[in-house]
Amino acid sequence: MIDRRSFLRVSALAGAAAVTGAASGAASGGAFAAAGPRPADWSALGRGLDGKLIRPGEASYDNARRVFNSAFDSARPAGVAYCKTAADVSECLAFARRYGVPVTSRSGGHSYAGWSTGSGLVIDVSPMSGVSYASGHATVGAGARLVDVYAKLAAHGVSIPAGSCPTVGVAGLTLGGGIGVVSRRYGLTCDVLESLKVVTADGKVLTCSPTSHPDLYWASRGGGGGNFGVATSFTFRTHRTRSVTLFFLHWPWAKAAAVLKAWQAWAPAAPDAMWSNCHLGHDPSLDVMVGGLYLGGKTACENLLQKLVDRVGSSPSTRYVAPSAYDHAMMVEAGCASTSVAQCHRPGTLPGQNPSGKLVRDSFSAKSHFAYKPLSSAGIKALVAQVAAPGRHIVMLDALGGAVGRVRPDATAFPHRKALFGVQYFSHFSGAAAWARAAHAAMRPHFGDHAYVNYVDPELKNWRQQYYGANAARLAQVKAAYDPHRLFRLPQGV
Repeated sequence: MIDRRSFLRVSALAGAAAVTGAASGAASGGAFAAAGPRPADWSALGRGLDGKLIRPGEASYDNARRVFNSAFDSARPAGVAYCKTAADVSECLAFARRYGVPVTSRSGGHSYAGWSTGSGLVIDVSPMSGVSYASGHATVGAGARLVDVYAKLAAHGVSIPAGSCPTVGVAGLTLGGGIGVVSRRYGLTCDVLESLKVVTADGKVLTCSPTSHPDLYWASRGGGGGNFGVATSFTFRTHRTRSVTLFFLHWPWAKAAAVLKAWQAWAPAAPDAMWSNCHLGHDPSLDVMVGGLYLGGKTACENLLQKLVDRVGSSPSTRYVAPSAYDHAMMVEAGCASTSVAQCHRPGTLPGQNPSGKLVRDSFSAKSHFAYKPLSSAGIKALVAQVAAPGRHIVMLDALGGAVGRVRPDATAFPHRKALFGVQYFSHFSGAAAWARAAHAAMRPHFGDHAYVNYVDPELKNWRQQYYGANAARLAQVKAAYDPHRLFRLPQGV
């Protein structure tokens, strides 16, 4: 007897033209999409999974369908499959091909455009969240949240360079590049990626590395999630951890222009051990803050910070500089300094959540730039004016350079190696989208057209060039090789 999983695989391969036509029909309203799966077909899919399929009408559906940004709460997928294994992912893709169901992959659910969900089948890899370590290498399931990655690796005295948002999934972060807290010393997350497992559109489970499917490995290091397949696990090179120094310096708003001018000259050229960001905020009051982390002792950190203060020309109004254990520093950067790891999650009982979780979702709008040269006086004035506009919003500048800049722009799919810093325009509450749009437009003459695919922006024009630069053509070739019939069809898909 052929079980449901085997049946889906065999039928998916039985007629290539029919199967691949179904994927196209799903996007264009073709005949295969119209046929669609029946309730019995969905039930059979659920029985064939080691994980769990959640459908509309079930008690946990409303929780399962929601992503981090509540602005996308209107999305109602036909099913959310919590996949425990790569075989589960293969079965879901076979189902999508057979019935012409649009398919979306989801790790942490943080897509800025809401592309972690959709109207069809959401493949959620949260159950694949294991973190193991051996001999300098960490194997991390694609559904692992960053807070758990940091905590579990800390038990071995190691870590990987990654971001600060605790509930971001490691898959989306890595596949888009992975700008993070220690990137200037250890590189982007994708720079320490040694291999990964990917389920491609045809259901094959591939191990990708410099010697096995090297083109797909290359594309998976900055080409963006949801383009080439569904990643199920990653193997990273780790670094040993040590005590660090955290710092937060605040200046009055009248010094905003002076701080910004000083920071952009100081931060990208600082020693690799120094990572910092500059926040210009209006949430609710106006504030200027330079914060960050130094991979070393307090005295050396103070000496470096004094060089910034000297450039500003005035001392900060408040100053916090203190040593910290590495794992605690990651919790501080996550905004979870006063919570446990368990509490630093969304509350709930589904995979990726925690019953003790205290983090709440947000509704926001965001856009990005990369700065390839320092802002002129006019550019600084324009940015300060945008932040001072009415509303609740913030502009976050993250220093690059160091190890990030020593990698060739074509060595990985992430092209922005020569950028001095990244820029994120972030706003919530009323008028968020309008402010982000206006601020981005106002700064375009100063920053040019460079954007971060992990802050995906559906309003971008010429997005291929902005996300990928000269790497776009090679990414298109990889897409044609591994997903020739475009089963994975993001609105800004490669």
